[in-house]
Amino acid sequence: MREKRSAIVVNFLVRGILGIALIFFINEFLDSRDIDLNVGMNPLTFVTSGALGTPGVALLYGIEFYQGM
Repeated sequence: MREKRSAIVVNFLVRGILGIALIFFINEFLDSRDIDLNVGMNPLTFVTSGALGTPGVALLYGIEFYQGM
């Protein structure tokens, strides 16, 4: 049981770190194209990307796009 819990925590942390890195690189790409669509890197985005993974990052950009309309 303890091994399963630690595997879940490690999986969450890895997805969160990769999600923040993905947000960073997408923000840089969009900035180089002069597209004003940036998702902030903060604890809430870390938790979202950690819990949902790549679809969570896409969700954050979708929310940001919707707010900019």
